[in-house]
Amino acid sequence: MRYQKQSIILAAALMVFVSLSCQEPYEEENIFYPYWHQRVSLFKMLPNSENEIIFLGDSITDGCNWGEMFQDKRVINRGISGDLTSGVLHRLNEVVESKPLKIFLMIGINDLADGKIEREVVYNIEQIVKIIHKKTPDTEIYLQSLLPVNKDYTIFENHVNKTEQIIRINRALKNFSNANDITYVDLYSLFVTKDQKLNPDYTNDGLHLTGAGYLVWKSAVEKYIN
Repeated sequence: MRYQKQSIILAAALMVFVSLSCQEPYEEENIFYPYWHQRVSLFKMLPNSENEIIFLGDSITDGCNWGEMFQDKRVINRGISGDLTSGVLHRLNEVVESKPLKIFLMIGINDLADGKIEREVVYNIEQIVKIIHKKTPDTEIYLQSLLPVNKDYTIFENHVNKTEQIIRINRALKNFSNANDITYVDLYSLFVTKDQKLNPDYTNDGLHLTGAGYLVWKSAVEKYIN
């Protein structure tokens, strides 16, 4: 009887091990918030199409209807408000599943607000780019700078006080892009004032863009869309 119990215990342990071994990577997705899961579940249900042009990022990307902006059905939005570099890494399989023609990436400001150090933010962005290139090598990647912020607005106080970090991250991203033959899109300089703040003509909260801001963004990348 004692040996029978031991066999049952060993069999149960083996079943647990096999179950854990067969789980998909990123089971820790449950650490993300409800809206993240809502958006990812929607993205997974949407049909893939040929020659997709994807805008990938957080709320700053999420806030624009890119297809309407460019009057181009190929252009789709994969922004999620509040997303982090780790969140993009977790959902990247869905993004590259269609073998998109182009991906425009901007991510990282929420990481800074969350207390992540610059080196970690840059490393995660580099990993995103490398994974995209590995999984779909024909996809053209456009690595967009982080936008400036404006601390005159206080609603997002943990975001709008990160100017120096943003400048250093953008410098690192530009160097990475140059070293890896990736197109770097300097949006920062288009939105910044002389005192290194997000131009109030393009924001009403110091972090996100108004319609006028999205038109500036559109003008900056339109040559890469066509």
